[in-house]
Amino acid sequence: MSSTCLRDRGHRPVRRVAPGPVLAAALLGLALTVPAAAADAPGMLVWFGSYTGAPPKAEGISVSRFDPATGRLSPPVLAAPLKNPSFLALHPRLPVLYAVSEVEDADGQRSGSVVALAIDRATGLLTKLNHQVSGRSTPCHVSVDPSGRAALAANYGGGSTVCLGLDPDGRLRPMVPGTPGGHLQHEGKSINPERQTSPHGHSIDPSTDGRFAISCDLGIDKVLVHALDPVAGTLAFHTAAVVKPGAGPRHFAMHPLGKHGYCINELDLTVTAFSWDGAAGKLTEFQTLSTIPESVTDRTGFSTAEIAVHPSGRFLYGSNRGHDSIAIYAIAPETGRLTFRGVEPIRGRTPRNFAIAPGGRWLLAAGQDSHTVSVFAIDGDTGALTPTGEPVAVPAPVCVRFDHPPAS
Repeated sequence: MSSTCLRDRGHRPVRRVAPGPVLAAALLGLALTVPAAAADAPGMLVWFGSYTGAPPKAEGISVSRFDPATGRLSPPVLAAPLKNPSFLALHPRLPVLYAVSEVEDADGQRSGSVVALAIDRATGLLTKLNHQVSGRSTPCHVSVDPSGRAALAANYGGGSTVCLGLDPDGRLRPMVPGTPGGHLQHEGKSINPERQTSPHGHSIDPSTDGRFAISCDLGIDKVLVHALDPVAGTLAFHTAAVVKPGAGPRHFAMHPLGKHGYCINELDLTVTAFSWDGAAGKLTEFQTLSTIPESVTDRTGFSTAEIAVHPSGRFLYGSNRGHDSIAIYAIAPETGRLTFRGVEPIRGRTPRNFAIAPGGRWLLAAGQDSHTVSVFAIDGDTGALTPTGEPVAVPAPVCVRFDHPPAS
């Protein structure tokens, strides 16, 4: 197969592999799939964000049905055309999905945007409600606070975070005018001369009680805790945990019990464990482990991406790009400490994102550069991953988001 060298949105060299004849045919057929196919298949809806434009051409957000009884994933169809919808989030109660449009020029400004889309749960198709600018360029992450009153986004290119209030129907409000509280500019740098000369906000997630928002900034080696007011639509700097220089914190996952949290560090291929004081809004580091086996000595071109805690709270997973694997850890229930259990190849290339299906029986890993999504069964006793069936062709998948029952 031929390949061309380019850079992903995180500005690291990657190899994008041209699809072989079988995969290319599958992706060509994808564009002709009748939208009703998502409704015809059994199971729950699952959406895929993408980077658009590069062959095989992704046109926006696609949708499939996933059968939790069999692990079968239906062929995807286009749910909504959108430029670079690289990360997705669901409203906790309303049938609304949010996406960042990872661009640099939304509405004639040097900014990306956040888009609200109404969900047709019969088909999985999406209809745009509205959008708002994100305040800086290339937003790469979006989440929604537990009350459903605010959307949060992180701007990689601009090194900032933003809070956008939500209307009762889920539409996005603009940043609060006349106050800086809706948009926080991060400051600083770190030691990597290529990736850390300025801030790079890479994620922002609300705490379980919605009082705080935890933001990983790759450029300054900090996991920031912001005070969050979803009613006012504002953020304020609160505390910060500093990780090892050059680590490059990327994404964060909170343990279901709310006493511990975990950050995956993109640049040095590690996971850092923290204790979480929810009353004070403070993270305290207590452990850092590699995401790659010690036997792998040549790590050129490797980087990490996603992190997730199993719903049982017993296991942690993280993705390795370049090594193209999912790292598996056991979590000690009382202390939150991690034990490295090894890695599972994703049978694809560049796992920028993966997601655990509701119920905890399955994991779907997105291969950005193989244009595939692979399904794995999760062993409830050991956390081990077992591949199931053949990978499904999905153009440039970079986010996996399962539908969930609305919160009461």
